[in-house]
Amino acid sequence: MAIIVIKEKCVGCKLCVKACPFDAIDMDGRLAVINEKCTACNQCIAACKFNAIEKSGEEAGPIDLSAYRNVWVYAEQRAGKLMNVALELIGEGRRLAREISDDTKVYAVLVGEGVGALAQECFEFGADGAYVIDAPLLKNFTTDGYTKVLYDAVKEYRPEIVLFGATHIGRDLAPRVAARLNTGLTADCTRLDVKTSSYIEYARNNTTLDTSDLDPNSDDKGLKQTRPAFGGNLMATIVCPRTRPQMATVRPGVMSKRERAVGAKGERIDVSPKLSEGDIRTRIVDIVKSAKELVSLTDADIICSGGRGLGDPSGFDLIRRFAEKVGGVVGSSRAAVDAGWIAQSHQVGQTGTTVKPKIYFACGISGAIQHLAGMQTSDIIVAINKDPDAPIFEVADYGIVGDLYKVVPQIIDEWDRAEELYDATLRQA
Repeated sequence: MAIIVIKEKCVGCKLCVKACPFDAIDMDGRLAVINEKCTACNQCIAACKFNAIEKSGEEAGPIDLSAYRNVWVYAEQRAGKLMNVALELIGEGRRLAREISDDTKVYAVLVGEGVGALAQECFEFGADGAYVIDAPLLKNFTTDGYTKVLYDAVKEYRPEIVLFGATHIGRDLAPRVAARLNTGLTADCTRLDVKTSSYIEYARNNTTLDTSDLDPNSDDKGLKQTRPAFGGNLMATIVCPRTRPQMATVRPGVMSKRERAVGAKGERIDVSPKLSEGDIRTRIVDIVKSAKELVSLTDADIICSGGRGLGDPSGFDLIRRFAEKVGGVVGSSRAAVDAGWIAQSHQVGQTGTTVKPKIYFACGISGAIQHLAGMQTSDIIVAINKDPDAPIFEVADYGIVGDLYKVVPQIIDEWDRAEELYDATLRQA
């Protein structure tokens, strides 16, 4: 237990009970007792006027890093379908595992009800094994339920690295698990590497870095986690030398999936969760899908994005018609979102969504470095801009210098003619 009550000092005032947001303190007569719902949020410590509550020294000493091994990937699924970011992270986790050592393995972690069948898909995309945590109470995502079962599994099996996708669920779940484990978490990573002896040597020669935790005689190959900092103006690389597991959330679209190996086999480990209804403080009555326009940029094969060059919000009517014609989805630059022309869910870039479609159309987007960082790995980039010196042309595979309000309608017309020709060819065949 990370929080303890000093019996001799507790007066039974119940101030801690009122302060606890997790209902994690019971009263045994006049003595406060911490139960298993505690997340070590420290609210009770601040509320106690008698200094009767403090952090346990149980985790204060150095931990045995060698007791932790293997790479875990939280294989996020929704309605029985694996998210693309889960498959991307399995491939990345496999690469990291092989760099750490030959006997380090990557495991997918499946949580839900009836999710065992997804283990085979994880094997085919590179997982050496899968932990399956299956229970009726896990049918729908709840922060409390998923946090508890993942925390319990990590405490029991001790992975060295745990990776989550930086989705809405991953960003909610990962920090809560990390807090309970009393370990660090690097959010929104765009790159992961293994710390090697060359890195330690570099760090020791760089006077701006703190090297007090780097043992030159250690064979520890820690995780280097790189993420944007200061609004994306620089990239920070973070290490977690003292605690385990090393945890990170990773942006969807920045890693590449492995080629699927149909029929691949792996080790399946079924975990029986210790979970009751009392562990979950929220009850899902109904799931209502949003009535507003939905966009899934990370899964799209074609994205048609508009920027400040549209001139006003009505320009997105043309972009929507363009996207509908080519079977794509609508994206935008940050400038268009900040101007209130389109919802933030459409934003592509370092402060929005990182994407990797087969075709990316950039219409009226100048190409700020933050936007380029979120789309420059697209298979094909087509840029349309009146400014021939726009930075977007430096990464574009095809560039069209011209007025997008003339160019895009011409592309739509050509697309229509191509479809008519294709249909005519099929009829003749």
